[in-house]
Amino acid sequence: METKIIAFYLPQFHAIPENDKAYGKDFTEWTNTSKARPLFDAQYQPRIPLNKNYYNLLDVNVMINQAELAQKFGVYGFCYYHYWFGDDKKLLEKPVENMLNTPAVDIPFCLCWANENWSKRWDGGNNEIIMKQEYGDSHSWQNHIDYLLPFFKDERYIRIDDRPVFIVYKPELIPQLDAMISFFQDAVKKAGLLGITVVAQYPNLFFGKQQKYDSIKYYIHFEPRYIEELDRQMHFSDEQKKIELRKTTIKQWLAGHSLNWLLKVFWKLKDKRTIKTKKLKIRDYDKDWGQILSDETYGESDLPGAFVDWDNTPRNVNGLAYKNASPSKFEFYMKKLLKKVQGSHCKKIIFLNAWNEWAEGAHLEPDEKYGFAYLEALKSALDESKSVSDK
Repeated sequence: METKIIAFYLPQFHAIPENDKAYGKDFTEWTNTSKARPLFDAQYQPRIPLNKNYYNLLDVNVMINQAELAQKFGVYGFCYYHYWFGDDKKLLEKPVENMLNTPAVDIPFCLCWANENWSKRWDGGNNEIIMKQEYGDSHSWQNHIDYLLPFFKDERYIRIDDRPVFIVYKPELIPQLDAMISFFQDAVKKAGLLGITVVAQYPNLFFGKQQKYDSIKYYIHFEPRYIEELDRQMHFSDEQKKIELRKTTIKQWLAGHSLNWLLKVFWKLKDKRTIKTKKLKIRDYDKDWGQILSDETYGESDLPGAFVDWDNTPRNVNGLAYKNASPSKFEFYMKKLLKKVQGSHCKKIIFLNAWNEWAEGAHLEPDEKYGFAYLEALKSALDESKSVSDK
């Protein structure tokens, strides 16, 4: 069976009133991308799209062209980020709604619910909340699933185990996770589907092991965040492990008792501490890809991940950047990863970070420096994997 590549897809390439108010008129992902500058020797910044194609995703023709380009180079489908904040409050929804109503955007797709506050945290500024994430009760859940159902029923929607796949970014933040997912499952079945396959995206690890939830079936190794967190926890001292254990116990207890206000206080304090102490981190592309490939064989509940590159300093000068990335290295490591996936018991799917995360340095889309080289590298790796599996 051939391995499918599903690339994460960011819709923040058009202006919305909320971002205009927070950052200035006509703010989009391109704003931070275009003004970025190198912070250390050999850092690849700014990243300029090929032919300076600073597109607007409100033009559905852009999405049609993206779908054609992605499939030409072997990308199976897109995973669009979905921003739902409760009680019909949503952001950046127009591109995926336009896609839903335009069959010419002919590519398989799924949705990932980015379930956290929409805030200014990522740009290095204060922690001002632009849109607060709320989960509500069964009334709010019904509104959410009613919105999702037309996507789930679309012929292009990606299915795992014959069910539409719905990815949750951070399930640990949802106080009534199991109850909410059970509600979704019942509603989807009433609508004539077998149910949904719920997947966790973010690497919620506890001493190197993925935390499990009754309502979630699969867990994405979201790279490079997964390997970064795994590496961090491997170096915990005994005292740090005790602290992490206490923190995790508190978070789980608060979530289980729906004490939303206390949970928010906890996260607010945690965020403040992170902002005060965080400094620019530089990691090595070869080292982390080596760890990804040396990690134990993927199990049945794992969904492997990969990353093109990563550098989120356009959003946050105290962020994380990689050194030594290149298309040839990406091709080399993807070939090895595809071979590893073929030899594992996991689903033959790799979630790739990303199609167009320009302000995080994770993009397959062509740029002025490398042209189509990363796309060509992916296709070369997929072609080799296919030729081996056909033998």
